Amino acid sequence: MSTGACGTGWSQVAAGMQTFQIHNSSTAGAEVDLINPADGGIYAEVEALGPGTTRPMRVDVGSGRYAFRCLIEDTDALTGPTVRVAGHVKGAAAILPVTTDDLLAPAREYHAYVTGGLSTLVGQTGALAAAIRSGHLATARTAWLAAHLTYERLGAAYGTFGNYDTEIDGRPDGLHGGVSSPEFTGFYRVEYGLWHGQSATELAGPAGQLDQDVRALQAAFPGMEIDLLDLGLRTHEILENALEFQLTGHDDYGSGTTLATTEANVEGTFELLKVLHPLLAARYRQLPAVYTWLDRLQGLVAAARHPNGSWTPVDDLGPSGREQINAAASQALEELAPIAVISEPRRTR
Repeated sequence: MSTGACGTGWSQVAAGMQTFQIHNSSTAGAEVDLINPADGGIYAEVEALGPGTTRPMRVDVGSGRYAFRCLIEDTDALTGPTVRVAGHVKGAAAILPVTTDDLLAPAREYHAYVTGGLSTLVGQTGALAAAIRSGHLATARTAWLAAHLTYERLGAAYGTFGNYDTEIDGRPDGLHGGVSSPEFTGFYRVEYGLWHGQSATELAGPAGQLDQDVRALQAAFPGMEIDLLDLGLRTHEILENALEFQLTGHDDYGSGTTLATTEANVEGTFELLKVLHPLLAARYRQLPAVYTWLDRLQGLVAAARHPNGSWTPVDDLGPSGREQINAAASQALEELAPIAVISEPRRTR
């Protein structure tokens, strides 16, 4: 490929697994896609191909028509000659590219979802702070869990929140003094105090700060834009974080409710899939498997909730129960992984 040519140097190819060596003869970085020239569906891609470099593209070639499309920085896209592979051999499926325009409606829908969630959250953190000021710590524990789960359902917005997320849901990891650090704020700071015998007087400040930070986030959010790339990326990352921090018990600061948080994370993932479903349904053949494994994970986690509303801590699960939850989470992540690439907004011309 170069600024004047794309996909030259091939005219015949056999069906089956093939490796194309893609060489960038231009002086700028580029992306190269192997496409269906009829509709622009992408079979395979090579990204971040530097000038003068060669990278392999491995693809299962089936019967049909193929062409390379080259997208060089600051240059219009070039599409090379069409090559026909004869026969009736099934190969990799082409996926229609998602454009920025395709993602605008899902982004608006998700922005509205987060706006509603923040409205609920403000009321809940206000109730939490009020319960602590009144010395009703048992009520505060119930209020804390409700508010924290509302926040955890907001999923894909964390990157948009910026420093607000650190203030509201940050961990003490790396802070001098750990849980005793004055820089430790937010939900986990209040959780630590509520379940480690701290008094209402000690907790009034952290709870008031949490409520203040949530209200500041609500006021700032209308001016924030959700990164379009995050919509697909977060479908995987929400659950990935749950596996790393919730299902290991890392983020249990005394309440024993990390399985409740995992359930909220699953609900946040479902919400993202809901807004992306019109784009994914025609592009991702394994989408039904995503729902199958998320449903299984949700059911396994829900079984750890007791009739009185309390939760079994992760460390109290038996080996079999913990293994089943981890396996379901891992398989769900496996099925979710391609969505980030499928829903990445692309330049096609």
